[in-house]
Amino acid sequence: MLFNSFIFIFGFMPVVLLAYYLLGHFLPKRWALIWLGVASLIFYGWGDSEHLPLLLGSIIFNFVVGTLISRRAGLGLSSGRLLAFGVGVDVLLLAWFKYADFVLANVALATGIPIPLPDISLPVGISFFTFTQIAYLTDCWRGETRSYRPHEYFLFVTYFPHLIAGPILLHKDVIPQFWKDRPFRFELTRLLVGLAIFGIGLFKKVVLADGVAPYADTLFGGVANGSSPDAVSAWLGALAYTAQLYFDFSGYSDMAVGLSHMIGFRLPVNFWSPYKAGSVIEFWRRWHISLSRFLADHIYKPLGGNRAGARRRYVNLMITMLIGGLWHGAGWTFVAWGALHGFYLVVNHFWRGLVTGSPLERILRMRWAVILSTLFTFVLIVIGWVIFRASSLDVAGTILQAMAGLGGSDKLFTTVGQTWLHLLVLLAILFAAPNTFQIMRRYAPYRFEGRTGTMGGIGGGGRSAGTLRFGWRLTPGWAVATAFILLFAVLSMATSAPSPFLYFQF
Repeated sequence: MLFNSFIFIFGFMPVVLLAYYLLGHFLPKRWALIWLGVASLIFYGWGDSEHLPLLLGSIIFNFVVGTLISRRAGLGLSSGRLLAFGVGVDVLLLAWFKYADFVLANVALATGIPIPLPDISLPVGISFFTFTQIAYLTDCWRGETRSYRPHEYFLFVTYFPHLIAGPILLHKDVIPQFWKDRPFRFELTRLLVGLAIFGIGLFKKVVLADGVAPYADTLFGGVANGSSPDAVSAWLGALAYTAQLYFDFSGYSDMAVGLSHMIGFRLPVNFWSPYKAGSVIEFWRRWHISLSRFLADHIYKPLGGNRAGARRRYVNLMITMLIGGLWHGAGWTFVAWGALHGFYLVVNHFWRGLVTGSPLERILRMRWAVILSTLFTFVLIVIGWVIFRASSLDVAGTILQAMAGLGGSDKLFTTVGQTWLHLLVLLAILFAAPNTFQIMRRYAPYRFEGRTGTMGGIGGGGRSAGTLRFGWRLTPGWAVATAFILLFAVLSMATSAPSPFLYFQF
């Protein structure tokens, strides 16, 4: 079931909220939690009933293993071995569904042996609910969990606002909220604030992301079919995908936070104006923050982080980003994208080591230098997104050559001026407008979490987290603006079938 569908907005969401508030008011709150768990299963099964048993089996398995680890006993194994067993099973399950076809196809290509591919269908959200539970098992081993009841753990994993495309949750961020009384009481202000956040996310998806998607499809589809674009077409398509991916994924995350806010629970912020970052280090503190935190805590730091010197730190960064690339999908383009960002980070950290404490550092803090570094970082990110989006390395290479002025002469866009105008509006929003949580900060003071839990300081300061005069309020003017945003988004939905979110494929 898609957040941007009529059945969800006018059917599923009102029924879930109404039943939740009634159960929370008249019955013990565990019944409201159980209802949310049941609703989450319906939500998942609506779009992928085939893999519903897999989801349930994964939850039962990890809950049992986590309980045994917490008790430091079970099956005659130490807690460390139980952790290795649980994580191993999770990783193997993910690898089978996500990478088996990719590995076998490459083995067949390398050896010339005709290996039949199993053609495995990818369960929706498997990367997210698998990483969520790996993090839980690790915290059980560290002694950072409590004795959670089955329905609490079940809802933690299946909680429908985040189940399909994140953010990747930690038990300590969510389950303690189940024990509080306030979320189960109806509050009109909370409902309206959550609806406003949801509306902003919906507008991002169906108006901004879907509106620019045809430009990206024109470029990447055209090159895949043999076109050789000129530089203008290449840059138009690459910038279009850069905007589309952000508005699509951050739109989903906003809707997830808004839905959860209406229910009374808080999810972590997953994006914080990432294209305003002044370095790739800072970008990874602002983009897909929950994934950055997971990679840092469960891959980068266990590898040694930055504790064994600069050279080892660079190796750890490369390994972490390669795994991060593969997490997104089974393909050489994802491997190349992860390697590219690993290289970016290594160079970025090396450069910081050179300039820190030098006279050049003071110059680089000047406003003009910050603007140039932000633009330079943005170009690096755009180059990475070309590789990320391309169907093959050949397609990516053709587009990158065209962006460098070494491509062909195919003009893929017939209305170049109109396309540029559209993109310039989106770029203005990306670079000049406050993000959702800055707009909503008065009634939903979500924090920028980019300063902690990141790889060797990946992430930047909170320059965009400063005080802003522009902010949502419970006033008639803002009520009209919110209603207009929702109405415009809903009318846009009526013109075409709902499009899946881009991160559903990961």
